[in-house]
Order: sequence, then structure tokens, then C-alpha cells
Amino acid sequence: MIKNAHIHFNDLGTPFANDFSDIYFSNDDGLAESHYVFYEKNNIDARLQNHDQPHFVIAETGFGTGLNFLNTWQRFTDHLARQQVQNQLDKDVKRLHFISFEKYPLQINDLNQALKAWPSLSSFSDQLIKRYPINLAGCHRLEFEKGRVILDLYFGDALESISAMSFPHTGIVDAWYLDGFAPSKNPDMWQQNLFESMANISRANATLSTFTAAGFVRRGLIEAGFNTTKTNGFGQKRDMLIGQFEHVKNTQSAPAYFNQDSSTLKNVAVIGGGIASSCILYSLAKRGIASQLFCQDEQPAMGASHNVQGAIYPHLQAKNSPHSELFAHSFLYAKRLYSELLTNGFSFDHDWCGVLQHAVKQPLADKHQNLAQKQLWPTQLMRNVTAEQGDEIAGVTTGYSGVFFEQGGWVNPPQLVNAMLNAANSLTPFKSTFNCDIKQLKKTEHGWFLLTNTEQLGPFSDVIICAGEHSDAFEQTKALPIVGVRGQVSHVQASEQSNKLKTVLCHKGYFTPAYLEHHCMGATFEKNTKNRQVTAHDNQLNQEQLLNFYKQSEFATTLGSITSAKAAVRCTFIDHLPMTGQWCEQSDYTQAFANLRLGKRYQYEPLKKPQQGLHIFTGFGARALCSAPLSAEHLISCLNNEPRPLSERVSQAIHPARFIVRDLIRNKI
Repeated sequence: MIKNAHIHFNDLGTPFANDFSDIYFSNDDGLAESHYVFYEKNNIDARLQNHDQPHFVIAETGFGTGLNFLNTWQRFTDHLARQQVQNQLDKDVKRLHFISFEKYPLQINDLNQALKAWPSLSSFSDQLIKRYPINLAGCHRLEFEKGRVILDLYFGDALESISAMSFPHTGIVDAWYLDGFAPSKNPDMWQQNLFESMANISRANATLSTFTAAGFVRRGLIEAGFNTTKTNGFGQKRDMLIGQFEHVKNTQSAPAYFNQDSSTLKNVAVIGGGIASSCILYSLAKRGIASQLFCQDEQPAMGASHNVQGAIYPHLQAKNSPHSELFAHSFLYAKRLYSELLTNGFSFDHDWCGVLQHAVKQPLADKHQNLAQKQLWPTQLMRNVTAEQGDEIAGVTTGYSGVFFEQGGWVNPPQLVNAMLNAANSLTPFKSTFNCDIKQLKKTEHGWFLLTNTEQLGPFSDVIICAGEHSDAFEQTKALPIVGVRGQVSHVQASEQSNKLKTVLCHKGYFTPAYLEHHCMGATFEKNTKNRQVTAHDNQLNQEQLLNFYKQSEFATTLGSITSAKAAVRCTFIDHLPMTGQWCEQSDYTQAFANLRLGKRYQYEPLKKPQQGLHIFTGFGARALCSAPLSAEHLISCLNNEPRPLSERVSQAIHPARFIVRDLIRNKI
């Protein structure tokens, strides 16, 4: 569990860490010190020009008040403005990516008070405070200026956080800000293992700077591969350290069979039309990458994303599993993204009314009790409630205890998909082609082509398949082990009593607050079918299921007639996780990693990658509204050689090769 910092403000208004007996920034001029020690001594301004990538990555040990990030953000904004005037933007860095680690984050009220010391940064600090995350361990991806500035804020120990990261062998960091409490006050941070981990994720010629000049710090950095020297310190401080990374270690977070490769994203074909494809298009558009959407339907969101009300909440377990980690962080990211869309004028019907998961059976009650005992998740994310508390939240009488997700709620998925597409188009215009049934994918020396019955479309540098249950429709992807699960949602007329419902209810299915004088009630689960026909039988099943759990509740017994319904097929896999990454050819893997059959994790052959540039992004089941946005960011970050928002263990859990690798290890193929 992440614990907040214990601080007070001294007579000069400077925040002081009680546990470390040290100040967060200089009593004299913390902003000037931050700028001199970190921004100037890493020579950031000059390095933003003619950089070898469109993004520049800074990593920091110790977020504190966020002062270093805010100063860097302001200077980056000034740099872009100057370069725009000089018409130099084509040659310069377009995006700033800032990574920071914080073991003891400030409480938001303390952060707000601390940053009032810098009114010149208020336009930036106000945005940070608005997005400041809850106390959940791991990476919180915060985006500013429509994705031009990204802060990956890791809550947790810096060494543990870096060890959990997913990164390529070329490294990701261009400059390091070694900021933290003084080595004498916080020796756990200034240790050799951390310096070695920094080297693991540093790019060639990465620089560093730090306010300290302690000899053991300098020697440790040199041992880790940083050519480190003393230079003049700030103000009355005589010395500080600067350095440069000499040799890339070529280490990577993943074993060879779970690599997430980069690609040359120039013109990307996206096949689909629902929430998954809209998230991919939005992630591409933020980076200015050209793309084109191909959809077999006449308009967006006519497949699994076509429901009237879709509930959004994280699926959490009583253990810190990759599954729980994915959904916890995905939910928070999705909520920030959707709120940002609304702020920017892209509208969709929604209500952040919370989601109440009722313990309608004893196994659920036991699960909720286990969740409460483990205390793995912040109460702002989920909290246990008694039957009385739950009924007060819901506004109706049910008699069930449960778990409440106060930040959850519902959205109108078709409207959300259109809002995402419109937002993406406003950033980087793209072409959408509907009523377009892609029959074949063909790779040539010029790129990828998409074939219909009448025409050949392309070439494209990459193809991303986001086609849900249709993702296995191509020769290359026919082995995709999709489990199709049909579901029908019924729309039932609201009553005077049901109109009192104030939150989404989850039992075995779900029931939404009234919207357009109706509730969404469902949903059925029927495996191994792609039939989308609406049936009266399934409407009856939905109503019987609701009454089975709530026959004692007036909101359920007074409902009107079912006036309509929608049926769709959820695309899932047997492990209930999505699939995100480059398509993996089984024959290629069985040849390259044949030693896995023998229990050997070495002496592999290189992959031939016959389907290079073909990517899969599907399998979100009923949880795409929650998990697709962050998964899309992860995929595009991997392909664009950027820092990745998901940890290595989560990246492996959603990797397209996971079933092949499992069967090789078990000697089943």
C-alpha cells in the first residue's frame, strides 16, 4: 500500500519532510535551483534540437512537489513557441516524456499548498493537481497538451519500479534528474543497485545531473557506466555532479519470446470500428502518425460497442496479479481520458454515478470480505460497504452488502467511440472507409495491402487488427484462439420506483440507472457463437435473473415492459485478458524457441518475423471501455520506441505469443 509523505511547512513556507528531516526545495529559490541543476546542466534546450527521435525522455528519482517536472514543462513549451516562430519545428522534438518515481507521494492538499510558492507555474501546476493520481502503486500515465507532454508518475520505490518496467534493449531515457533527499538523509535511494538499474534503461549518451557531490555517489555512477564529474553548484553550494552514459548495456526487460518490437509507423491501416480501434486511432493521432480506418459496417460502433449504456469499473482481485494491475491502472487512465474528451468539447452521454457490486451470493460475499482483509486497493478506487451503506448509495432498498467503485459509472459507447474518432481527427486527420469488407491481407516489399472483393488498398507500413470476433478472418490470423461470447442486453421501461436508482448495480449481470426513460438490463453469456440475433428468450432470462436477486426490491418488481434489446459477440480469450502486440506466427516461434520444449531458457534462434508490421489488438471482452485506452497507449508506445505505461509482467500477460510460449514450455507443440 502506498503511504503519503508526512510533511509540514517551515517558517519560510518551504515543505519539510518529517521522516527524512530535509526540505523539498531550497529555502532561497527552489525554482532557480531546479532550473540550474537539472535543466541547464543536462543541456536540455540544445538537445531538443535535431534529436534523433520525435520525443525526448527525462527520468527523475524523486517527484516530490513536481517542481522539476513543471519547470521542464514550462521550458519545453517556451522552446516550442520559439521554434514555431523560427519555423524549425520539423527538425525538433515534438513531445516531452517525463518519468518520475515517488515512494511517498504528497497528499493533494499539501501539493497544492507547496506549489502556491510558484505563481509563474500556476497554469501548469493547476493541470497537474487536476490529474494528480490516487495512492495506487505503479505507473500513472498523465497527459497534458493533447498528448504533447506526458508524465509517467510511478508511485513506489524507484529501484522496484525500474525493475518492473517494460523497456527495449536500446534503452529509453535521454536525461536523468537525480533528485531526492540528501544521501545522508535518504541512503536507501542512493545505492549501487539503483545506479545499475538507471544504466539498464538509459539510451546512448544519456546525461545526468544531481545537486549532490558525494564521493560514493560519483564512484557508484562511474561504476554503473556514467562518466561523472564535478561542476559548480547552485548558489552557496560549491559542487554538484554531472555525467554522461558511455555504453548502452543492451539489456531488455523481456525474454526474447516476449519482445514488443518497435516499428516504422508511417501510414497505418486500422481494421475495426469499435472502442478498440478508436483508442488506437487516438493514440496514433496524438503522435501525428498517419492512419486510415477500415470498417465493414455502415458506421462506427455497430458491433460489441453498440450498447446504449456500458458500465465502467475495474475488475480487481484479492491479489496483486497482472490482471488486477492492468485493470486498476487502465480504469484510472480511461477515466482521465474520457474526462479530457469532455473538457475539450467532445460530448457523449455519461454519468460518473459509481458502480455498486452486490454480494448476491455467498461466494461473492466471501470475495468481498477477502478484498477488505487484504487492503490492496485504495479506498478511492473501491471500498466495501454494508447493506445499509449500499442502499443509501443506490437510493433503493436491496438488502445486499457489496463493493463500491465511486469513480465508476456508465457511458454511451457509440457516442464515446464517435467522440474518440472526432478527437483523433482533430489532432491528425485520417480517412475512414465504411461498408468495407477486407477479405485478405497481403505483404509485399512495398508494404501491406488490404484486399476487398473489388480493390486493393495500400500500401501501409503497418496493419492493426481491432476487429473483435472477426479478427481471425484473415489467412494470417486464422489460428487466433478467440472465444466468442454472445451477450444480449434488454432495455426495460423505468418506473417511479426504479427512477430512484442512483448508481449502476452489478449482480451476476448489471442494471443501470434510468436513461431515456429506460434501464439497461443484462447481460446473457453464451459461448462459442457469433450469432447476433435478438431473442425473446434472452429478454426473459435477463428479467428472471434480475428478479431472482431483487425480488424483495420495488425498483425491480415495478419495472415496465422490455421495449427493445441489443445482442453482440464479446471477443475474449481463455485467460480473460486482451491480446496486444505484433502478430506471432506459431511455426516461427516453434523453430526459434525449440529449446523451451526441453526446459532450456537459452540458445534461441532469431525470429524470422514473416508478418512484420501486422499487429493484433483485440480480446477485450465486456471490458474494452476500461482496458482498451491504456492498452492502445502501450502498443503504440512499443511500436514508436517510447516509454511504456504497462509493466513487463502485464506486457507479457497480454502478449500475442503467450499461448504459444505456454504450449512450448508444456511440450504440447
